[in-house]
Amino acid sequence: MSNIFPLNLSEADARIAETLAGVKRKLGMVPNLFATLAHSPVALNGYLHLSETLGRGRLSARQRELISIALAQENACEYCLSAHTMIGKSVGLSESEVRSARNGTAINPVDKAVVELARTVNQSRGVVLTGQLEQLRSLGVDDGLIIEIVVNVALNLLTNYVNVVAGTEVDFPKVELRLVG
Repeated sequence: MSNIFPLNLSEADARIAETLAGVKRKLGMVPNLFATLAHSPVALNGYLHLSETLGRGRLSARQRELISIALAQENACEYCLSAHTMIGKSVGLSESEVRSARNGTAINPVDKAVVELARTVNQSRGVVLTGQLEQLRSLGVDDGLIIEIVVNVALNLLTNYVNVVAGTEVDFPKVELRLVG
């Protein structure tokens, strides 16, 4: 049930309407998350800028989606789980890779370490054991990429929390939080 409804686009001021029109041009729709964030132009623009910037980072689109799926599952955000499952498949994730991410792991060793670090940061509020960082470094993940993983966690926490607080209606093919089989 929605607690905060998406902003009615006809009620948006000119700048937010322009921003949401840009989203629609890019995605073909204005997801309910974006229209909900639009209640706070600062939140919407901050999210869009950080998301766009991280999209130019060193983590692959697949790795970003693995993180997003794992955290959506862990934080019980059905909206993000549904959205990122669809997006993940569009960037080449298989059903088994999506399922692995939902279970907090990945098939590839580097991806597995990335997902596990993201989950640790999420669960422990940033307290990470040196051994886990050393494991990442042994796989070729440097400190810059470690920081990028942490920032991706922060972006996902933003959307997970907004959607859970708002009760955002899922406007993607719905994925149930409960894992079956």
